[in-house]
Amino acid sequence: MTFSPLELTLLLLGSAVLGVVAFRMMHLPPMLGYLTVGILIGPHALGLAEQSETTHGLAEFGVVFLMFSIGLEFSLPKLKAMRGIVFGLGMAQVVLTIVATMILGWAIATQLPVALHLSWQASFALGGALAMSSTAIVSKMLTERLELESEHGRKIIGILLFQDLAVVPLLILIPSLGERPDALMETLGWAALKAVVVLALLFVVGHKVTRGWFTIVVKRRSQELFMLNLLLVTLSAAWITERAGLSLALGAFVAGMLISETEYKHQVEEDIKPFRDVLLGLFFITIGMLLNLRLVLENWWLVLLLLCVPVLMKFALIAGLAKLFGSSDGVSMRVGLALAQAGEFGFVLLNLAAGHNLMESYVVQVVLASMVLSMLVAPFIIAQSDKIVMKFSSNEWMMQSLQLTKIASRAMSTNKHVIVCGFGRSGQRLATLLAEEKIDYHALDLDPERVQEAQTAGAHVSYGDAGRRESLVAAGIYRASAVVISYADTASALRVLRQVNELTPALPVIVRSHDDTDLDQLKAAGAAEVVPEIMEGSLMLASHALVMLGVPLRRVVHRVQAAREERYASLRGYFPGITDAEEETDPERLHTVTLTGSASSVGRSLGSVDVAGCGAEVASIRRGKGGLEVAPETVLQAGDVVVLRGEAEAVNRAEQRLLR
Repeated sequence: MTFSPLELTLLLLGSAVLGVVAFRMMHLPPMLGYLTVGILIGPHALGLAEQSETTHGLAEFGVVFLMFSIGLEFSLPKLKAMRGIVFGLGMAQVVLTIVATMILGWAIATQLPVALHLSWQASFALGGALAMSSTAIVSKMLTERLELESEHGRKIIGILLFQDLAVVPLLILIPSLGERPDALMETLGWAALKAVVVLALLFVVGHKVTRGWFTIVVKRRSQELFMLNLLLVTLSAAWITERAGLSLALGAFVAGMLISETEYKHQVEEDIKPFRDVLLGLFFITIGMLLNLRLVLENWWLVLLLLCVPVLMKFALIAGLAKLFGSSDGVSMRVGLALAQAGEFGFVLLNLAAGHNLMESYVVQVVLASMVLSMLVAPFIIAQSDKIVMKFSSNEWMMQSLQLTKIASRAMSTNKHVIVCGFGRSGQRLATLLAEEKIDYHALDLDPERVQEAQTAGAHVSYGDAGRRESLVAAGIYRASAVVISYADTASALRVLRQVNELTPALPVIVRSHDDTDLDQLKAAGAAEVVPEIMEGSLMLASHALVMLGVPLRRVVHRVQAAREERYASLRGYFPGITDAEEETDPERLHTVTLTGSASSVGRSLGSVDVAGCGAEVASIRRGKGGLEVAPETVLQAGDVVVLRGEAEAVNRAEQRLLR
């Protein structure tokens, strides 16, 4: 089926929306939705779309912006702080994965009776692709599980960082491997020389020009100009490296590195994100379009073999290296399980190898299928990693028992103390105030470095997960007077609340939240008090303003306390504007309705209109310049302005009931 470029783009965008919606509903990464959509609409399935210059261009721009984002994250201080993990464990993982793949490719090609012919160049490219793991999937899972700052979390992030850096030389090497064997060394030498010269020019000239030029653009105070300049810089750097015979992605990576050294880094990250995510999604759709389902089904046994062998090989290799670098069995296994799957850059490198004819078509097909499957199962493996480690690691129970013993020994002397869940800024400030008031506390945190430093300074804190029943018991929950969850994460807070309610239902729990979105949910789960940051900030701002305007302090304190006792009811909801991003909009909003003479609610009492039956409530009523009491017996008149509060659909229903 032949489409115009516009029709093809609309097809890709429409399919992408449906795919992402479906996979979001299943709580799976959007990337898998893109791949699935590409498989379905591709020439080997429904045949709605085929590879063309349009799809190739969109895919290439997706990789460009992905590499630009990686360049933005390239931080010399960060690398220096994690150099042991990044250039030790990370480098060893990538190099040994490539070597192991080359050995395995040689064994398959020469020793096994299967129709697979892999040259060493193809095995090298395949090893580079298999060495990559999914940064998107792994970082998302670690964030949700609050494990980014754990020992295994840091090692995982360090390895992922080196994998991202390793893509740069692989983008140069793989195209060179497609040259004639007798000209390979000459080609590699020229590629390396051109890379050094171009990168040196970009860094020397670009470093001096970038900051000054961005300063000039920013002073024009135009968001449109800033965005245009950002695209110009990114694509110009990509064009320079392409003209030098290198890849577009390499230039974009360098542009990201240059901008990361300026004070505009964070603004650039936010501005480039929509372009990156959309174009990268289209790139994954084009990757899915490459997959020939018929060929995969005919070679299903080979797909399963290429799924199991690389995953098990990467798990064993990474776990063994982590153990060699001093990690415990439990940490090593967690690192291996998290990084055993394929990754985004694996598709980039595989596509690059296929484009330079390093591998036969059916080899690309079965490898591509196995990589997609490995990413599909990755979230489930990571989610079950604790159970897997407990089952197969003989000393993990001993390590956890030792950890619980340390918590119990530190908390043994405390009584009627406060258990502080999380020892970040908020937790440390709370601990300081408690100590000044001679109130005992014991904190639990999952950042080993923070715990060690705080313990050295004399703080009562232990390494432990407050969401685990055993950690709370060891921290003395049966002797505690209160529990405070000091971090704003609703999912984790609900986990802690569930454990506390099962152990000591009468123990008060104070929870910190970002806003009032989950206030009712946390209250229903057993929180005695919920402290929304935004609401408390509003109250403090209002109280300082009132005092400065001459309102007596006693009255200000009374108003603030009344707002808290009403659970911030008078502050909840707001009038949204066009500048409010949809994902940041409060689910509860305020909306004004002016009653006309023909409105059915005119002349009726507020109670008889039954706004509450629509799921909304009346926040206030204004008549002329004054306000009316919001009571069931209040009779509405033409010209009254009724302020509704509630979610969007409920407010719309209430408005229709007032005006119909």
